[in-house]
Amino acid sequence: MSAIKYKNNNLFVENASVKNVASKYKTPFYLYSNSNIVENYKSFYGNFKKVDPLICFSVKANSNIKILKILKKMGSGADVVSGGELLKALKSGIKPNKIVFSGVGKTEEELKLAIKKNILLINIESENEAALINKLASKMRGKTSIGIRLNPDINAPTHKKISTGKAEDKFGLSKKNLIEFCRNIKKFENLKLEAISVHIGSQILNENPYKKTLKVLAEIISKTKINFKFVDLGGGFGITYKKGDRKIILKDYSNLVEKFMKKYNCKIIFEPGRTIVGNSAILVAKIQYLKKGANKIFAIINAGMNDFMRPALYDAIHNIFPIIKNKKKIKGTLEFVGPICETTCKFIKYKNYQKINQSDYVAIMDVGAYGASLSSNYNTKPLIAELLVSKKKITIIRRKQDLLKLINN
Repeated sequence: MSAIKYKNNNLFVENASVKNVASKYKTPFYLYSNSNIVENYKSFYGNFKKVDPLICFSVKANSNIKILKILKKMGSGADVVSGGELLKALKSGIKPNKIVFSGVGKTEEELKLAIKKNILLINIESENEAALINKLASKMRGKTSIGIRLNPDINAPTHKKISTGKAEDKFGLSKKNLIEFCRNIKKFENLKLEAISVHIGSQILNENPYKKTLKVLAEIISKTKINFKFVDLGGGFGITYKKGDRKIILKDYSNLVEKFMKKYNCKIIFEPGRTIVGNSAILVAKIQYLKKGANKIFAIINAGMNDFMRPALYDAIHNIFPIIKNKKKIKGTLEFVGPICETTCKFIKYKNYQKINQSDYVAIMDVGAYGASLSSNYNTKPLIAELLVSKKKITIIRRKQDLLKLINN
């Protein structure tokens, strides 16, 4: 059950009234629930308890070090896609032997860092990357453990911009190329091939593509004749952002993963991100102006696409709730938009939304994943604050960026 809910028509995050928080801290800001993060992690692990997977949280979903520390205490590892994310994971206390490094374009400097830190796996995505790691490892520390990422050519039902498992996507090796690479692995004397990995996309609400992926992996493992120590099944599990979204059912998939693990005698790795932190946060904003348009009313809030990019980037739907509910209605269409000088800086439309006024506070819901981590300084705006609620206690986990420091950099 979510810790973000209404109590007597007032929105609360755990035991903190959002209205009270907004009166103390300048909006806009991200407001997280510690409880939601912990419970989501427990729930995900609980679905796969019999598998006892290594959960490597996808740091790109949310890279705040305080949040990574919460997950580290839960036993989480990290899936990173840059040197910066690797350093953040290490700074949060996550051990190197629980970190996997993914991504198609790792630089030489990033690979040197990963080799030096002796992380669990570098998941390679091309033979040229393998050759570079082999060369670097020979000069640095000898054998380096790698995984090899498969592109299974599976079309998961999700937005085209977050699909990663189709043949035309840039990620991983094709079945043919992966098998060929495995047959020639001995020429890479400084690589220790320990894993096969796969990731088919993000915000997936149907378990069937994952089941298909297991079948493709079984076929590939049979053909390579390699006993992989780890099988990294990636992440991408979706959450319900809007009414009518199907909730992914992991029980049947979990049973198949358990059978797969026993058959191939491997350790399973998962890389969830959104499903752990997606519903853990709201973005609290103030209505700056109400403006009458030709056929609708614009509610111009003080948070923009620079603060929260998903609607502009992915056409993502995120509900916007008033901090205080009432029963009065605005007739016609109301559209929530932001201040950035782009038409795409808009969020959501409603028919007959509740009565709101200028200076009222609202909350953009379910912004814990790819919210703060995608934010930018576009239009020379400072990065906004991030706050964490634990019961009633409020902790600043990222201060609002200082405007003078921003413009003097």
